[in-house]
Amino acid sequence: MSMTFADAFYFDSLVWDWIIAVYLFLAGMSAGAVMIAIYLKRKVIEGYPASNGIIKATAILAPFGIIAGLLILIFHLTKPLSFWKIMIFYNPTSVMSMGVILFQVYLIVLFAWIAIIYKNELLNVLGNRLPIVGKVMAVISRFENAIELFLGFLALVLAAYTGFLLSALQTYPLLNNPVLPILFLFSSLSSGAAACLLFGVTVFKESAHSASVRWIHRFERPVVMFELFVIFALFTGLYFGGGQSQAAAMAAIGGGFWASWFWYGVIGMGMLLPLGLNAVSPAGVRHNIAFIMLVTTVSLIGVLMLRTFILYAGQITTL
Repeated sequence: MSMTFADAFYFDSLVWDWIIAVYLFLAGMSAGAVMIAIYLKRKVIEGYPASNGIIKATAILAPFGIIAGLLILIFHLTKPLSFWKIMIFYNPTSVMSMGVILFQVYLIVLFAWIAIIYKNELLNVLGNRLPIVGKVMAVISRFENAIELFLGFLALVLAAYTGFLLSALQTYPLLNNPVLPILFLFSSLSSGAAACLLFGVTVFKESAHSASVRWIHRFERPVVMFELFVIFALFTGLYFGGGQSQAAAMAAIGGGFWASWFWYGVIGMGMLLPLGLNAVSPAGVRHNIAFIMLVTTVSLIGVLMLRTFILYAGQITTL
């Protein structure tokens, strides 16, 4: 009997549902965007970084990804009004609790970094009001380099953490896999690059021919190719692991609803289509805004489909 759409998303062994997939996607996108923006600010952008469209996009998308993800989790709780307890009472043996600490530290450092970049604009808006803000900005600005490097480290950990989180479901061979954090790290970079490019060019009017846009174009291809390699390594390891590991691999990509989702959505649309379009299109087309919108949109959908696939297909087979 073929699996229906409802059967694919609701089955007996399901522990975490699509809400967690969206949460993982948003957190990964935030981390990826921050890592890319930090590199651009330090190595690529010339002049005033606050005026760069990619930096502007990151200043909005990065906090949004974490805050929206946390809100999704809060309203997904059985008792959402009790959310404050997980923000205060930490459990060092819980992967989820450790993630909450990571998110809180990440957000604080992220806002400090954004405030340093847009210090002049912030102080101009405030004028003579709240003089304490100017004093705080003067202090933290002295540590800009340290804050930036620490934020980059936190973003790296956050991107990998989204993979470690799923490994908490230890009875599922596809999820309890050491390759998963590496895959999620590179999918975070992929979604971060696509989101920065999409919003940086369309919303914040960064020139499609700027140095930062050209760098992201060059960066995307090796990231997606390595992502494909990690996926290959993940399923090869599962298949040759035999037993339930092999069963998990075949249940995920060997046939049925989730195999179609994987081959046509994740691999075909999300990875091979952007790679192919970038490979065959002339430079003039690749820097066209409509082309950028198309490629970045399918890339983002592909990453979301990857997170959803890993989460659901990973829960089909248990040990």
